[in-house]
Amino acid sequence: MEVKRRTARNLVAKLSSVSDHTRTQALCELRLISKHDPDSRPLIANAGAVRYLSRTLYGSSPTTQENAAATLLNLSITSRASLMSSSDFLDALSHALSNSPSPAAVQSCAATLHSLLIAEESYRPIVGSKHDILFSLLSIIAANNAPPRSINEALKALFGIALYPLNRASLVSLGAVRALVTLILRDEWSGIVEDATAVLAQIAGCEESEEAIRKAGGIRVLGDLLDEGTGASERIRENAVAAMLNLARYGGEKGRKEVREMGAKVIKGITDSTKNGSAKGKAKAADLLKIVVDGDENTNKVRDFSFNNSLDSMNRSV
Repeated sequence: MEVKRRTARNLVAKLSSVSDHTRTQALCELRLISKHDPDSRPLIANAGAVRYLSRTLYGSSPTTQENAAATLLNLSITSRASLMSSSDFLDALSHALSNSPSPAAVQSCAATLHSLLIAEESYRPIVGSKHDILFSLLSIIAANNAPPRSINEALKALFGIALYPLNRASLVSLGAVRALVTLILRDEWSGIVEDATAVLAQIAGCEESEEAIRKAGGIRVLGDLLDEGTGASERIRENAVAAMLNLARYGGEKGRKEVREMGAKVIKGITDSTKNGSAKGKAKAADLLKIVVDGDENTNKVRDFSFNNSLDSMNRSV
C-alpha cells in the first residue's frame, strides 16, 4: 500500500509541472490507475488530486479535459467526500458541461454528478442550488446536435437532482418540463425516452409543475405513451403512470382534473399497467386508476420513481 501511496503522490505532484507533456502523461496514468485499482482512488484523492483535476477542466485541450473528467468520475465511486469538499469542484464541472469541446469530458462530468447524487442524499440540495449546473444539463438535453450518450448522462444527473423535492421547482423555473417533453416527442431512442419520462415523473412531484406540464402539452404526451398504439416500453409506461400520479397529487385541483380527463381516455393502458411490469409500477397504476375512476385522492404520496437497472451505471469506471 505504501508503494501505491507514493505513486499517487508522485503523479499528483506532476500535475503542477510546467511541462504540458509531463502533466498529460500524469493524467493518463491517474486515469488508468483510478479505473483499474479501486484501492488507489482514496490515495489519489488524499494526495490532493481533486484540485488539480478540477483546474484542468478549465483548460483548452480536449484530451486533458477528457482524462481529468474521467479520473474524477472514477474517484466519485469511492472518494465522494474528497470531491465535494474541494471548493472549486462543482464550478469546474459546470464550466466543462457548458464549454468543453470534448463530448467524452461532458459525459464524464454529468456521470460524476449522477454518481454523487444517487449515492449521497446530502449532496442533492447542494448541487440543486447551483443553477448554472442545472441550466447546463438542461441545455444538453435541449440541443438538437447533442450525442445520445451526452443526453443520457445529463438525464441521469437531472434525475439525481430531482430526487430532492425542493430542487423540482428550480428545474421547472429553468424550463425543464418543456425541454423534457420536447425531447420525448423528438427522440426515437427508447433509452432516452425512458430516462426523460423518469425525470419528468420526479419533477411532476411539486405544485409548480402543473402549469408547466399543461403549457408544454405534457398531459397529452403522457396519455399517448399509455396508449397501446404507441408501442411504448413497459418502463416508459410505468414512468408515464408515475408522472400522472404525481401530477394528480401535487398539481392541485387543476392537475387532478387534467389527470382524470386524460386517464379516462387511456384507461385500458392504465389497467394493463396494473397487471404487467414491476411491483412498484403495478402499485402506482392501481393508485392512478383509483383517482381516474373513483376520484380517490387519499392514497399515500408517491415515492421517488427510479431508473431501475440504469442506476447500475453509477459504478462504471472510465
